[in-house]
Amino acid sequence: MTLPRFPDGFLWGVSSSAHQVEGGADRRGKSTWDTFAATPGKVLNADTGQIATDHYHRYPEDVALMAELGVGAYRFSISWPRVLPTGSGEVNQEGLDFYDRLVDELCAKGIAPSVTLYHWDTPQPVEDAGGWLNRDTAFRFADYAETVVARLGDRVRMWMPLNEPMVVTLFGYAVGAHAPGRELMFEALPVAHHQLLAHGLATRVLRAGGAGNIGIANHHVPVWPASGSPADRGAADLYDGLVNDMFAAPVLTGRYPTDELAAAMPGPVAEDLEIISTPLDWYGVNYYLPSRVAAPGAATTPAVIDGAAMPDGLPFDFPVIDGYPVTDFGWPVVPDGLCQTLTMLADRYGDRLPPVYITENGCAYHDEVHDERRIEFLDGHLRALHRSIADGIDVRGYFVWSIVDNFEWAAGYSQRFGLVHVDFDTLARTKKDSFHWYRDLIKAQS
Repeated sequence: MTLPRFPDGFLWGVSSSAHQVEGGADRRGKSTWDTFAATPGKVLNADTGQIATDHYHRYPEDVALMAELGVGAYRFSISWPRVLPTGSGEVNQEGLDFYDRLVDELCAKGIAPSVTLYHWDTPQPVEDAGGWLNRDTAFRFADYAETVVARLGDRVRMWMPLNEPMVVTLFGYAVGAHAPGRELMFEALPVAHHQLLAHGLATRVLRAGGAGNIGIANHHVPVWPASGSPADRGAADLYDGLVNDMFAAPVLTGRYPTDELAAAMPGPVAEDLEIISTPLDWYGVNYYLPSRVAAPGAATTPAVIDGAAMPDGLPFDFPVIDGYPVTDFGWPVVPDGLCQTLTMLADRYGDRLPPVYITENGCAYHDEVHDERRIEFLDGHLRALHRSIADGIDVRGYFVWSIVDNFEWAAGYSQRFGLVHVDFDTLARTKKDSFHWYRDLIKAQS
């Protein structure tokens, strides 16, 4: 069945991130993910991103694939430690040269370079100095943004300083499932504030450097109470506030969603919020699956979010979401959850919500080339997205995660999200059926 028509000018794209695809680890500084992956037991099968898909050397081949696909934009991240190996100070010109070549290659193929400045790979020296618990990291990040925009600002078409600060806060610092592996629980809240401050500072630096079309890529989920009981509703409301509103409200309204959260944040919070809420041109939504939340003690299996086991002591449990097909990562496939997410944001933020881009949406299946389930996933989510647009939500574009199979963080190379299959031994690329499906979709929409 043919997909309905999307608005004229709708942007079709694909995504990746530096640590997941680049490799070339010997040509950059050490990141927290290098350290984390080298720690026994942290990453499945002791996999690392040292080579990844070797995009650092093979980017012309990958850009050629994108051109064949017909996408209008490629969302990629710049590796902070590739540009500034120690996080500040002397610039690695070789690293900037790589991104300069990549941007030129994209422009030559008519693909808009869409840059994320931070997709979780903090320079290890920055982490050694306190990482995102240290307020100074926000200012080092702004300096990094200034370095990048000075070199690439004339050609990059979209900017997002941060990708999913919620995941860094929760997975990296609160429960330790991602780098840097800290288990601080609610003492990780300053990490959220300092990332948001970094976002605001970088947004101002980018504008001062002549850049426009700036947004953020935030992870959002519809939160479903496990039951109508006051305990389950309370747990769901708490989780919703932490994963959704804590990262949207400061950016869009200049306020934290509750006075209690604001009081838990460090520094001159009111002054910081003026910076954090620097106006954006658009707002990015990364959507994968809903969260079902219950009061502690409700779940009969260990709590897992996005494949990562949660420690004991959290004020909520995560019962399994039944009744839906699941990906090979075990994530329920709920296309209507994308509609629910967009409606939630529109209802809560109204006119403060700028035009939206779906900056990530995708699925992990082990099918090597004939990936009919991925096609069904994308088809279902795009139909849901079209319903949201028909309901009046201003969505301007959609980025598939991801262009190629890659290093999937703590899951190593066990999960395949790509439209293009990568043989991780030979690094050979093979177009999957979903690649051809997405290519035909884009062509039919043009």
